[in-house]
Amino acid sequence: MANKRERKGEMGADIGEILPKREVRIEEISRKVVAVDAYNMLYQFLSTIRQPDGTPLKDSQGRITSHLSGIIYRVTKLLERGILPVFVFDGTPPALKAEVLQRRKERRDAERLKWEALRQISPAEALKHAKASARVDEDVVGGAKRLLSFLGIPIVQAPSEGEAQAAFIVARGDAHFVASQDYDALLFGSPSLLRNLSVSALQKDSSLPLISLEETLKSLKISREQLVDIAILTGTDYNEGVKGIGPKTALKLVRKFGGIEKLLASGKIQTAGVENYKEVREIFLAPKVTSAYELKWLPPDEEKVLEFLCEEHDFSEERVAKALNRIRKGMEADKGASSGDADEESRSEERKSDRRRKKEMLAKGQATLSEWF
Repeated sequence: MANKRERKGEMGADIGEILPKREVRIEEISRKVVAVDAYNMLYQFLSTIRQPDGTPLKDSQGRITSHLSGIIYRVTKLLERGILPVFVFDGTPPALKAEVLQRRKERRDAERLKWEALRQISPAEALKHAKASARVDEDVVGGAKRLLSFLGIPIVQAPSEGEAQAAFIVARGDAHFVASQDYDALLFGSPSLLRNLSVSALQKDSSLPLISLEETLKSLKISREQLVDIAILTGTDYNEGVKGIGPKTALKLVRKFGGIEKLLASGKIQTAGVENYKEVREIFLAPKVTSAYELKWLPPDEEKVLEFLCEEHDFSEERVAKALNRIRKGMEADKGASSGDADEESRSEERKSDRRRKKEMLAKGQATLSEWF
């Protein structure tokens, strides 16, 4: 049975409504290192960068390229804004996640059938189902890693959950924030989480929601272990959650009883949906991570980027060359922001020079991408 988050098409623990957030200007995160949840971002690209009838961008051989377009333009804008990204990829998921992954696959397969049935009849309606059918497979991941390596952007391969690894990188001072649309990074112990780090936000000088783990625990008057229990009660990727209990109710119960053990002993809830709470706790509080990584930003290998995008995947050479020029300039301006001095940099330091914000248009038939970027 799908839990509450899955029925809404969400991933991760749905605890956002109880988390205090503050808005930060793009200038405040300039010259900072951001650990990006790669799978989360790839899903965004694959679901959003599509043509009006829902068809993803493809090359002449029918291979999907939406994620490649998303990566090069996202990296371009991040570097122009002085933000140094490191992309963290998922490894082998915990065994408890197998069931939820199977349900997601079945849901996406069903959405794909609806999209194919409606694309000729009602393109607008078909687009909704097309977005929900997006999936990240081995080809997508492999292509993303190749492009990022050619662009000189560091990649970290997590042994298990990418968000856990990203949280670890931030917790040990090698990055300032985790960037993800999910809240699980906080449960994994990330000191800070950035949301909505999209190119459109970067273009508009808008503010972004920042969530501090320390401020959250202080504001809610709970421990990190209790925050994890709240997530378990409402449902995570590893357990169903208790029917009828949302984040606010879970917070009240955890404050009153201290944790799931005493809550179960009180008889206020049944074990259904939280039978494996000890195992789920272990996943969040002692996740599998690695310190075997190196965060190093290098100049892009322009020849390989052009070969990969233009010769292999039919991208416009002129547009890719322009993006590479912007990336190179962004990297040159950002020298000095590195993993080694992440903790010492000022959060309020502003960029010293303006960046070009001209919207990049792709070739004919890829208007959806230009709307996104």
